[in-house]
Amino acid sequence: MNAFISRGFKGGRRSAPEQAGRLPPGQYAERGWPVLTAGPTPDAPTSTWSFRIDGMVAEPQEWSWEEFGQLPFEQIPCDIHCVTKWSKLGVNFSGVSVDTLLARAEPVGEYAMAYSHGGYTT
Repeated sequence: MNAFISRGFKGGRRSAPEQAGRLPPGQYAERGWPVLTAGPTPDAPTSTWSFRIDGMVAEPQEWSWEEFGQLPFEQIPCDIHCVTKWSKLGVNFSGVSVDTLLARAEPVGEYAMAYSHGGYTT
């Protein structure tokens, strides 16, 4: 019996065995930071930057760059698993918790819509 082997197949990226328990099936550990974007990085000067929560909330909120920087920041250690199959293990992020922001705005609905600079929504 002859086995078929494609010269173009080299297999997927391999990760170290000690990482296997932290990687979802089909994911590989990325050493760098892949840059994935839907367009150019927008220029958002801090002098005009703002963050706003409004709509179905008891208290609409808005912060300037300086005001946002005064909110309590947290350090969050985590692993990132991207839908494009890469994982970045042992990442540390810092920022303001969504819980902190929503506590000030007091949402009155069960759902939210997020809008960002450049028109992205989620």
